Amino acid sequence: MTTLDLIQRLVQFNTVSRDTNLPLIEYVATYLDDFGIESYQVTSDDGKKSNLYASIGPEEPGGVVLSGHTDVVPVDGQDWESDPFNPEVKDLKLYGRGTCDMKGFIGTALALIPEMNSLSRPIHLALSYDEEVGCKGAPRMIRELSNNLPEPEAVIVGEPTRLLAITGHKGMVTLKTSIQGFEAHSSQTHKGVSAVMIAAKLVDTLNTMAIQLADVTSKDTGFEPHHSTIHVGVIHGGTAINIISRHCEFQWDIRCIPSDDAQTIINEFEKFCQDEILPNMEQISNDCYITTETTASAPSFLMKESPASALMHSLGIPAGDRYAPYVAEAGQFQAAGFPTVICGPGSIDQAHKPNEFIDLEQIEQGELFLRRLIQRLSIC
Repeated sequence: MTTLDLIQRLVQFNTVSRDTNLPLIEYVATYLDDFGIESYQVTSDDGKKSNLYASIGPEEPGGVVLSGHTDVVPVDGQDWESDPFNPEVKDLKLYGRGTCDMKGFIGTALALIPEMNSLSRPIHLALSYDEEVGCKGAPRMIRELSNNLPEPEAVIVGEPTRLLAITGHKGMVTLKTSIQGFEAHSSQTHKGVSAVMIAAKLVDTLNTMAIQLADVTSKDTGFEPHHSTIHVGVIHGGTAINIISRHCEFQWDIRCIPSDDAQTIINEFEKFCQDEILPNMEQISNDCYITTETTASAPSFLMKESPASALMHSLGIPAGDRYAPYVAEAGQFQAAGFPTVICGPGSIDQAHKPNEFIDLEQIEQGELFLRRLIQRLSIC
């Protein structure tokens, strides 16, 4: 099966994060078994999703982990010109959800397994779930890799970088703030506490904090944007236009450069809520409250010099001039002590959009990159 065939087959599995990825995982397990390669699954608590890892070659230290996530983002409401889960080639591009993010990398690695028959150091595959909803699946697999694999030389996280070696990304915390106000007729604003209007004030406060972060952060951090960001993405609240709203909640995230601490930002926000907002609410009703909970988090990544970046240099892979604008599982691998780098085919500019695609030329370059890696690991 060609690389293009394998990528297309993986894209045909609808692995949107809200759904199971088990059919894809079972397909990969069977594919590996056909080559006599044993694989291991690390499932979610509810058993509906699974990571998978496997080793090709001798059980020796100094191998390389090829890491990729199997889940993709939804296509709901997007204006696709083709079926996102029935990939097609047009104008030297392969279109479909996940083609660049990041089944292109996974499919290329799997397609080249027949060429891994003379390895003197192993290649380990590490496929995760739920990366797109907060990097929730990889940590339990990484713990098993730490315990069960001979120490690798490097981890390559195959996010789309146009095959540049990227050595940093921001961290992420996602949060949900809930406000309980006090209902009353909308004509009696002095007798109620509008949860929706409190939420609006808090969102404005977060926006002010975001602007302050941009102003006080050096422009030469290597990130774009250069500073930690705060963003509110979803808000729900209220019952009717003539009822002072009792409940409202909003979901927001913080994406921190490595030198910033998300908890400091959270603490500042919560102090503002408790000191400046809540006392006025409680003058109307002691049942009022504001709570903020963390729903997901992933650490930042920064590893400028490491065996992983040295490996990429030895393979002729140029270093990127900026860090990744997105969050990936690289920070989790670094936190576990693995030398890590991000490098994969395709461009993040195409990810998460309608008509997502990967250039066929990028697939070809990805094959050349992994072939050079296989050759290096085959030298005695």
